[in-house]
Amino acid sequence: MKIRVLSDNRTVLPDYETEHGLCVYLETENYKCLLDTGASDVFIRNAEKMNVDISDVDYVFISHGHADHIGGLPAFLELNSKAKVIVAPEALNQKFFSKRLGLHQISIEFDFELIKDRLIMVENEARFENDIQVLKSEITKYPFPQGNRTLFKDKGNGMEGDNFDHELIVTFGNDNLFVFTGCGHRGLLNILETVKVNTIHRIRYVMGGFHLLDAKNGAAFESETDIENLAKTLNKNYPQTEFITGHCTGEHTFDILKKTLEFRLIHFFTGYKLEI
Repeated sequence: MKIRVLSDNRTVLPDYETEHGLCVYLETENYKCLLDTGASDVFIRNAEKMNVDISDVDYVFISHGHADHIGGLPAFLELNSKAKVIVAPEALNQKFFSKRLGLHQISIEFDFELIKDRLIMVENEARFENDIQVLKSEITKYPFPQGNRTLFKDKGNGMEGDNFDHELIVTFGNDNLFVFTGCGHRGLLNILETVKVNTIHRIRYVMGGFHLLDAKNGAAFESETDIENLAKTLNKNYPQTEFITGHCTGEHTFDILKKTLEFRLIHFFTGYKLEI
């Protein structure tokens, strides 16, 4: 499995562009995928520099309906005429808003009827190839990230708190699973618990944002104790799992998690490469 981060908030490599968005390229001997499409066409220019052929992608998995994860889809469709686009129906039939830094819309305006022959909407669970599983996280045993309190949706009756019914989990592999969390809005522990009850296989890698925001502009979210307790639970319940995170995982939060998870916690960035 070959993995490349085509779009993220950060990079340590000056040749790549960054944005507030996430796009990951995943390739095996059987298929080529995009996991989200970032906020714009930034991922396309970075893909060229990483020798990734966007026109040859077979699947696009959209983790949720926020523009920083689906905003690059129109640009992708201009270059690729074959890929199936997998998304939750709720990502398309409601609008999304954020109140951080002032109220603004964070969904995209796009006519999905134009790609209805390529669009696959996942209500609860779906499988592709022989080793890809798409799930909705229905487990609410653990708290959702506190950063969610600034996020809202409108399905036609006015704004309400976003419950992230539009968020999908994507897993790859049959023995040692690679799990993509998107932003992890329904909570990392709930996501991993959902995967556990839907498979007999070990979770070997978890990649994506964890939506654990650092305090900023007077707004505070999880406390240091909250993050420490999360790290301890991950260490106890998933002792053989590597966690690869970036995007909406804060720098200070990462440092706290790292104290417990040590080498099993890795920071990704635009241009990051992983071979499994």
